Amino acid sequence: MSTPRLNLLVLRCRDLDASRAFYEHLGFSFAEHVHDSGPRHYAAETPDFVLELYPAASADSADQTGLGFAVPDLHALHARLTTAGLAPGPIKDNPWGHTFVLRDPDRRRIEIQQAP
Repeated sequence: MSTPRLNLLVLRCRDLDASRAFYEHLGFSFAEHVHDSGPRHYAAETPDFVLELYPAASADSADQTGLGFAVPDLHALHARLTTAGLAPGPIKDNPWGHTFVLRDPDRRRIEIQQAP
């Protein structure tokens, strides 16, 4: 039996447009969607993964989701995020690789790792 592969991640966001802008800085490209009578949301689609951003049901919701992304050029992304004022943490050498951490607009912990 093979291990399931994540192909969809849906995040509930207190400020949908701020979250879209944040994830665009990470390299995602979003299209706006509305399905039937559902809420306006954004979807970034690649051949094997979809990231969807939906409005949170409550402004007081506390989301403890953590995310991790592997990128081909960790230092270049760190510099872009710093220039954009998004305050990434320092790049660290961990047993699992070179990484840095930052927070999205909903304060979710995002760990960015240098891709092998």
